[in-house]
Amino acid sequence: MTSTALALIQLGAVFFALGVLGRLAGRIGMSPIPLYLVGGLCFGEGGFFTLDGIGDFGHLAGEIGVVLLLLLLGLEYTADELVTGLRKSWMAGAMDIVLNAAPGAIVAFMLGWGPVGALVMGGVTYISSSGIIAKVLSDLGRLGNRETPVVLSILVFEDLTMAIYLPILTAILAGVGFFGGLQALAISLCVVTLVLVIALRYGHYVSAIVDSKDKEVFLLKLLGAALLVAGIASAMQVSAAVGAFLLGIAISGSTARNAAKVLEPLRDLFAATFFVVFGLNTDPGTIPPVLGWAVLLALATTATKVVTGWWAARRQGVAVMGRARAGAALVARGEFSIVIAGLAVAAGAVEGELAALATAYVLLMAILGPVAARVVEPLVGALRRPQKPSGGQAQASDPYLTT
Repeated sequence: MTSTALALIQLGAVFFALGVLGRLAGRIGMSPIPLYLVGGLCFGEGGFFTLDGIGDFGHLAGEIGVVLLLLLLGLEYTADELVTGLRKSWMAGAMDIVLNAAPGAIVAFMLGWGPVGALVMGGVTYISSSGIIAKVLSDLGRLGNRETPVVLSILVFEDLTMAIYLPILTAILAGVGFFGGLQALAISLCVVTLVLVIALRYGHYVSAIVDSKDKEVFLLKLLGAALLVAGIASAMQVSAAVGAFLLGIAISGSTARNAAKVLEPLRDLFAATFFVVFGLNTDPGTIPPVLGWAVLLALATTATKVVTGWWAARRQGVAVMGRARAGAALVARGEFSIVIAGLAVAAGAVEGELAALATAYVLLMAILGPVAARVVEPLVGALRRPQKPSGGQAQASDPYLTT
């Protein structure tokens, strides 16, 4: 059998399996990310058998998946929303960093992975999954709830934090040293500032450049622009993912809405490939030794995210039930955590066990997040349900249970 035939067979089998896994995830009401990771674990290093024919394609497809994930995320926001969200949520965002990055960094030091491992694991445990959270909020009909703007503002702050964090991480993983990291940070801040200014004042020109009434032309211009910007950003020691995210911010109005519709199928395809490739490169035999740490991190960071959301919602005057929903909504981790771990593993600058820990952690959190968002309302309602007073008189309803 020729190498081309083998690659086509293996690629076809992977895509078909992804479709089956995605349908299964939809049936049971969960994110497909954990199933994609498990699929990669089964057929990668140490799995049932190794897929050798799609290595190069899988790596490139995974990179495109990251670019499209961040591009679509950027399309969700306008520059005005980013600036407004940053102003409203900076205190909650700072608290979010401290509470949720610390557990990952501490565990990395305890496992002897040093400062670089701590920087990586801090990012893995810090960032919530915007994709999973948006899907859960939509499925549960909570997009119009009073606490939802609080959740979205924290996610915006996290995304902006990633625009600073990823260039620093990339520079450190490349071994450029402290001053190289400072240079990467300076470049990143300049690029972010420039893009925000362009988006605020000249966003309609950017939208006009990529817009087209012809869907084929529109798709080619969008994808071409995203890959160009990502490649240029990577060459400037700024993360390719951040470059794509900033391009998404610069596209606004009806062009952004149409771009999201056109790119969603491609994003889903390549993003799924990215998660599978990450699983393929992780030996499942390395997970059991770190599973206890993954469970410990899952429990700790579930609590810290709930505290973050509760506190942020309370500052906005949201009642107790809304505070609980805000905290539970932020629990899920997913695509960004794997992106961070993937950058570290690809650079070869961290221990192999880190990929296993990140995979196990994301598997747990991608499952736990949607479950927590669904059960928090009946759970809090049951805990705070007023008891009937003696004498048969009905007690007034509890105002803290209101939205």
